[in-house]
Amino acid sequence: MTYEAEVQFKFDATFTHTYGSFLDADDYIPEEHYLITAPAADLTAKQYFKLFEKFMLCVGMSPSSIRSGAMSLVFNDMVSEDEQRKVCKEYELTMDEDLQDKFEEWKIRDAEVERLMNSKKGPMGTVEENDGDV
Repeated sequence: MTYEAEVQFKFDATFTHTYGSFLDADDYIPEEHYLITAPAADLTAKQYFKLFEKFMLCVGMSPSSIRSGAMSLVFNDMVSEDEQRKVCKEYELTMDEDLQDKFEEWKIRDAEVERLMNSKKGPMGTVEENDGDV
């Protein structure tokens, strides 16, 4: 038994110039038709998002708006904090709620590095040798 499936994104637009309008007709195409198709039998979720990203670019969305929309699927009030934290861990992100703890960790680490750097400094920041050999 074979299984075949196809997903399609279709966009049709027309523009009719109105004389006396402040819009310049040269900035618009009178007709646009986009049809994006892909085999859908084995697409992963990431591949579907990539396909939809291409469609959204075709209809004039900016890349930053597309990324913002995708992130709003994860980081909104309807998604549990546990699920949000899983995504943060997978992509090495820090949630705003955790920034204070991270800042405290960085302060402790920086103080330890500073202590180690200052513990055996010689002239020009080099480490002093006890036996006199250069």
